[in-house]
Amino acid sequence: MTDEISLHIVSPERTLVEQAVSSVTLPGTIGPFMVLKNHAPIISSLEKGEIVYVSEGRESRLPISGGFAEVRDNQVDVCVEV
Repeated sequence: MTDEISLHIVSPERTLVEQAVSSVTLPGTIGPFMVLKNHAPIISSLEKGEIVYVSEGRESRLPISGGFAEVRDNQVDVCVEV
């Protein structure tokens, strides 16, 4: 059994990230929040900040100026302005 979730980040121009990750931290409007496997469903607006995600033990960061995220069924879909 894997502890990964599917992360899909898009901008109006292109797909930025599409991969399996062990965690993702998003800059929510009311504060940052981390998503792990089996997270409760949520829809959140995002503010300027960084999306931080971990895949195969490596941390990656993506600066954004805002957007929206939906978490459901171990999938994180994010639409952002970069």
